[in-house]
Amino acid sequence: MQRAKYRHFRNRVDMADRVQVRVIKRRLRLSEPELNRLVDRVGSSIAAISKEAALRKAVQLGPPRDLPATATVAAVSDPEPEKLSEPIPVA
Repeated sequence: MQRAKYRHFRNRVDMADRVQVRVIKRRLRLSEPELNRLVDRVGSSIAAISKEAALRKAVQLGPPRDLPATATVAAVSDPEPEKLSEPIPVA
């Protein structure tokens, strides 16, 4: 009896393969609806899905808001400490 050979593509996600979907979801920390939306949007390429997932995570995080302005940091940090005009006497 001959069986049809199932070919695994290493660079594509087979959404019908539950194990492969579960592995991709865990690796990229996505829910199933998020993964489905990404596959619909960018295709089944694992590289494209991971790139888009990383981009979305970076956009969600955004820049930190509690950092002071650059001018404030430049004013506070002095590259040269003040030099004393008179030497300190040694006892």
